[in-house]
Amino acid sequence: MSDTLELAIDLISRPSVTPEDAGCQQLMAERLEKLGFRIEPMRFEDVDNLWARRGTDSPILVFAGHTDVVPTGPVENWDSDPFKPEIRDGLLYGRGAADMKGSLAAMVTAVERFIAAHPDHKGSIGFLITSDEEGPAKNGTVKVVETLEARGEKMDWCLVGEPTSTEHVGDVIKNGRRGSLNGKLIIKGVQGHVAYPHLAENPIHSFGPALKELTSTEWDNGNEFFPATTFQISNIHGGTGVENVIPGELEVIFNFRFSTESTEDSLKTRVHEILDQHNLKYELHWALSGNPFLTSRGELIDASVAAIKETSGRDTELSTSGGTSDGRFIAPTGSQVLELGPLNATIHKVNECVSVDDLDTLSTYYEKILQKLLG
Repeated sequence: MSDTLELAIDLISRPSVTPEDAGCQQLMAERLEKLGFRIEPMRFEDVDNLWARRGTDSPILVFAGHTDVVPTGPVENWDSDPFKPEIRDGLLYGRGAADMKGSLAAMVTAVERFIAAHPDHKGSIGFLITSDEEGPAKNGTVKVVETLEARGEKMDWCLVGEPTSTEHVGDVIKNGRRGSLNGKLIIKGVQGHVAYPHLAENPIHSFGPALKELTSTEWDNGNEFFPATTFQISNIHGGTGVENVIPGELEVIFNFRFSTESTEDSLKTRVHEILDQHNLKYELHWALSGNPFLTSRGELIDASVAAIKETSGRDTELSTSGGTSDGRFIAPTGSQVLELGPLNATIHKVNECVSVDDLDTLSTYYEKILQKLLG
């Protein structure tokens, strides 16, 4: 059993459902402290965060990730206890195996080997670990970044361990992410009896034409790095639950995943224009989850692409697809941000798993990136 596999099993064994950390960060901190890292726990409200740094010079390469995991769902649907890791047919099963405790283990062991070989390495190495990535993301990475920025502590390169791969570990890395903008729309009507529609105003009917326009609008065409912006309705609720009452309100929850061709303000403006053109009475509450970001070719991407090629012989694809990540809080500081992790086929699913061999390969990738940037 490799050091990476052993540490991954130890981390997965801890039931750290958001925002719980369940001692994962302490376990990592103890190993990092032995390597000469200065350990700085940062707790904001109910969220544990860890900032650890070895060295004081620039440049600094930061490994970022999260110890929290999503709920398991019905445990009886799993083939084994999600918090009692099992290895079957070369796969390590358990909640968080792929997202992203396997990556955390690979990061730690990569750094251990790198420091053993390069005790006087250039620059600095950092770890930014949170237990609030899978949840509201209000008291995690964003707060740590604010703290570091306030004291002038900058990150040059940041490697996030999100599961990015599709068929083979390292075949896809994320050099950016789309923005995410949420809306909660309440269409106002007049409740009444279905037999007397002239005495009521049905908000579902009123919203119909606007709904058609919203779903058929071309928000932008994307660009060479991002697909076109998409609009999706995730929830609609109206009515009292009986068949003879016209509802007085309709609630619609929607989301934009947007490219750098659109902005938060431009999307908001166009939505309001459409709703106003249809003379709707409404309330609209917005929540921005994150703006899009893109890391252009530079030292971090070049080092990562080369490390993957040298280790596996494979070329890697740069991509901005998928959901959001905590990279959206780090990129605005000016840091080069890249995401590299295991296969994402089973993340958030029952029987989440990761290849045992992939964990060691991933740790080798991380070690070679360290060698190329700080060796």
